[in-house]
Amino acid sequence: MNPAQVIPALAGSERDSDGRLVKLIFDSTPPLKAPDVNPWLVAVDRSDNALRAIAHAAGQAAEMNACALHLVHVQPWLSKEAAEAELGHRALEATAQARALLDTKGLPWRLHVAMGDPAERILEQAVRLHAIGIVMGNRSLNTVESMLLVSVAHKVMHLARLPVMVVP
Repeated sequence: MNPAQVIPALAGSERDSDGRLVKLIFDSTPPLKAPDVNPWLVAVDRSDNALRAIAHAAGQAAEMNACALHLVHVQPWLSKEAAEAELGHRALEATAQARALLDTKGLPWRLHVAMGDPAERILEQAVRLHAIGIVMGNRSLNTVESMLLVSVAHKVMHLARLPVMVVP
């Protein structure tokens, strides 16, 4: 069976004050042995940029004695009903290639799925985990695009209080 087709174990969830599902946590098989040891946060979506970031983080993690890879994927806000029906499905589909890459390298991971502004959620998760660094891809905007659009990587780099590695 293709590793991307394996449905990871649901390790946790969170709801807001209205009972809406706002966060899911999935674990690889086998799960991280010590998810709080040298946690690195890797921002993941379905882009080639994110896959390059995952590949780089996997290479670094393979060389470390103890490193926990935490993936974070952010979806836009969904209604209460849509969150129940779609949040996990959308996240697992969007992160399938990244998870498969780690699975084929034998590296366990934990996937954190949240809704909201990507930069805010990435930083929030890094603080929650006491991450020692953030790894993310960059979509290489030209000068005009940079002036009109602020990339998630740019926002994270300017707001983070820990090292951020941006993989081109």
